[in-house]
Amino acid sequence: MKVIGVTEFGGPEALAIHEVPEPHAGPGQVRIKVRATAVSPTDTSIRTGANAAVTEAKEPPYVPGMDAAGVIDEVGDGAGFALGDEVMAMAVPDGEHGGAYVSYLVADADSVAGIPAGTTLEAASTLPMNGLTAMQALRRLDLQPGQVLAVTGAAGTMGGYAIQLAKHAGLTVVADVAEKDRQIVEATGADHLVPRGDDVAQHIRGLYPEGVDGLLDAAVQHEVALPAVKDGGGFATVRGFNGPTERGITIHQVFVPADYHSDGKLDELRRLVDAGQLSLRVADVLPADRAAEAHRLLEAGGIRGRLVLVFD
Repeated sequence: MKVIGVTEFGGPEALAIHEVPEPHAGPGQVRIKVRATAVSPTDTSIRTGANAAVTEAKEPPYVPGMDAAGVIDEVGDGAGFALGDEVMAMAVPDGEHGGAYVSYLVADADSVAGIPAGTTLEAASTLPMNGLTAMQALRRLDLQPGQVLAVTGAAGTMGGYAIQLAKHAGLTVVADVAEKDRQIVEATGADHLVPRGDDVAQHIRGLYPEGVDGLLDAAVQHEVALPAVKDGGGFATVRGFNGPTERGITIHQVFVPADYHSDGKLDELRRLVDAGQLSLRVADVLPADRAAEAHRLLEAGGIRGRLVLVFD
């Protein structure tokens, strides 16, 4: 089968098409004929060699991608799906089944869910990894209805999902925004908008002088955003920030591969899309053999929504 990956680490030009043996579904597994895979910042770390877990666990080519959507074409015993089902799944590049830039992806059945009703496979591919990341962050922060969550990187895919999930959970949300992204962030339902940037904590404290109950740092601002959190509050990090902690704030490490066996969480995300509680955004769709172009566009910045690669 065709995969997109690297044998030598480097810039976007290092991505190339490779032929590898087709995988097959075993018991409790399905094989997905991949139509679409979303391109995320985590993919670039595999391409550059910065993700040591992948290089330690795999042989080249190293294949990026943590999201896939397509049609089931093999069903293992006890998997609970049917041939032809349209599904979405999270992939773990350093896991047993590898990354999602592939023609065929084998997945454990509990990492797979049907796509939302009326949704294209391209749009569905944007949901699993970022949606599960946002869900895990909120679970770790464990805020209660009426408490206040701040989200940095609110215009991004994961930030947008987090805001919508938080509103569904009854939280008050403060979101950062650049003026050019105001319409996008307003559409998420955030209660308060503050200017994004290095003084974001000061702006949040302007609304909540004692600080917010929790903060999800989707913008990866770390110590810049930490002062926005109240004494004894929580700070959710998606990039391994370890502090230094201060004022009794708890740092919550968000590691989405822990939710690969999603235990119904991906189905819950699907239902929220069906109910209009979560909105999916596709920035552009490119053929898989233009993966290098997609990485260049992503790294240039300013992409709102996900770039999606499609396989024939």
